[in-house]
Amino acid sequence: MSATVGGATGSGGRGSHALRGPAYAASDWTLEGLLRLKGDLTISVVIPAKNEEATVGDVAGRILADVAALVDEVVVINSDSTDRTAEMALRAGAKVFSASKIQPQLGSVTGKGEALWKSQFVTRGDLVVFVDADLVDWGTHFVTGLLGPLLSDPGTHLVKAIYDRPMLDATGREEEVGGRVTELVARPWLALHRPELAGIVQPLSGEWAIRRSSFATFSVPVGYGVEIAALIDTADRFGAAAIAQVDLGRRTHRHHRHDTLGLMAVQVLAAAERRRGAHRGGVAGDTVDLTQYTRGAAGFEPQVSAVAVGERPSADSVHMPSAGSR
Repeated sequence: MSATVGGATGSGGRGSHALRGPAYAASDWTLEGLLRLKGDLTISVVIPAKNEEATVGDVAGRILADVAALVDEVVVINSDSTDRTAEMALRAGAKVFSASKIQPQLGSVTGKGEALWKSQFVTRGDLVVFVDADLVDWGTHFVTGLLGPLLSDPGTHLVKAIYDRPMLDATGREEEVGGRVTELVARPWLALHRPELAGIVQPLSGEWAIRRSSFATFSVPVGYGVEIAALIDTADRFGAAAIAQVDLGRRTHRHHRHDTLGLMAVQVLAAAERRRGAHRGGVAGDTVDLTQYTRGAAGFEPQVSAVAVGERPSADSVHMPSAGSR
């Protein structure tokens, strides 16, 4: 899809059928309509990346080519990549920062949430859009669609993407529908403990947008718990009505090995449980041991992984620099 999506009309570019069931559609906003709504607000697109040389340049480059009039900066947070991720992002025109070198006095840990938390110290947008670096079938309507609810409704604080999620195997062939941690972990947990959020179609979607003023007040899990934490924290702070959803159509990404999903699931559960009052995860470097098993010469052998379940404090609490100095 092109950056100017759909045929929506009206002063904000939003059509008369904006709310379809649980979500808006990306085509409910046009680029021109969003530009009128933007006013003096600034917008940052943040792409966390680790060893994504094959796709990060395309993701950053297409956003810069298609929606540069709307977006003030595209920032790639490089998390200790050992390939040419940083080089490809720079070639595409993005600003590139190494997560470990941002505010080094605060230390550094590994994880997606760490990259998103650190991004607050080097971006200046009043609105922040997070886009994963491993996308292979997508459009820049992801950005305009996610920004639509924030720009048109001051009561919206968080926007979650929903989409069809085919996954690719190592050869690039579609093998199954994605969202395994969502279906086996996140959705059952929400059903048990936060049923008012059962209408969130994809609670762990990697594409989302948020007001900086809101995100800066949240503690942030350093790993894959960052998405469910932002969802719960927004609902707790502003109510479930402050969360919007936008149907972006189709999103294709590469396959995660089944044995890595256990680590992701631990991080999601740890973040969710902490928001029920559990105390584990209060320090950035906290870990728990996850034991998995593989068959070896002597039978089933334990494989123990230290899973990062810590959280960073709110950026506001560690004196985030003013916008002019970022």
